[in-house]
Amino acid sequence: MTGHVFHPGHAPLHGITVVVETRNQRTYIGRFDTEDGGAVHILDVGVHDLTAGGQVSKDDYIKKCAKFGVPKQHKHLIVPTADITRITRLGDIE
Repeated sequence: MTGHVFHPGHAPLHGITVVVETRNQRTYIGRFDTEDGGAVHILDVGVHDLTAGGQVSKDDYIKKCAKFGVPKQHKHLIVPTADITRITRLGDIE
């Protein structure tokens, strides 16, 4: 259903699990909540941080989350829109 909004009155991605890629080498995976005032709010968030070292690659982390679920590390995160390079539905990742 093209153009369908999951929750009327909200952003088209509201309630959808998304992958938020940023300029600072962090990737967030969680449920898109809102976008306001130059930031995106995501819920029940897992974080992949390339600067932490010793972790799996970003692509492997995303695939693992798609297959087994997102490890909830944060209940709510606010990511500045200026830091975001791409937002993708987790379900669209192959």
